[in-house]
Amino acid sequence: MDDAPKRWDGPGLEAWRAWAPDEVAWVLTDLVVPWCVVGGWAIDLWLGEQTRPHGDIEIAIPRSCFGAMRHHLAAFELFAVGDGEVRALPQGAPADTEKHQTWVLDPVERAWRMDVMLEPGDADHWIFRRDERVRAPRTEMVATRDGVPYLVAEGVLLFKAKALRDKDEADFNACLAKLDARARAWLAQALQLAHPGHRWIAQLG
Repeated sequence: MDDAPKRWDGPGLEAWRAWAPDEVAWVLTDLVVPWCVVGGWAIDLWLGEQTRPHGDIEIAIPRSCFGAMRHHLAAFELFAVGDGEVRALPQGAPADTEKHQTWVLDPVERAWRMDVMLEPGDADHWIFRRDERVRAPRTEMVATRDGVPYLVAEGVLLFKAKALRDKDEADFNACLAKLDARARAWLAQALQLAHPGHRWIAQLG
């Protein structure tokens, strides 16, 4: 067994001082690629209120748009994250093909500001990274609140279904009564494909 420590470039987790959704939208002004807030903040945007604290903020973009995003964020440092590693991406380097997370570091404050998820799909099509059989028009999966695009609840919950942490269960329970019939049916079908027999399916009715 290899006990060598994993590589960790940049500051530790205590340096997470994430932007709020409106700050992300301001930083990404004029970025002409499809992006949206995902994760817990997307649930709160969908609900229209903040329901719990958030230690970070995640957005998603198509992997093919990484270069444009990198150019837009030229004032920041980017790091490929995954498998216990946080690896600095040199200026001009392409995205790590083996990883889907990129952390954005504010070099002045030495603070992590945003987690960028690289996903399949394009400007017209949203595709679930963990099972590409699950897909939909982007117009059905991304909504906007106060100028901030976000993944709708059924899409976020599909990602959260894998880990089922306490916060994931809390997010599901917060959304369940507010999901309309179409969203419930879509999520139940997607769960059956990606996680057959998942316990949320029965709760979706």
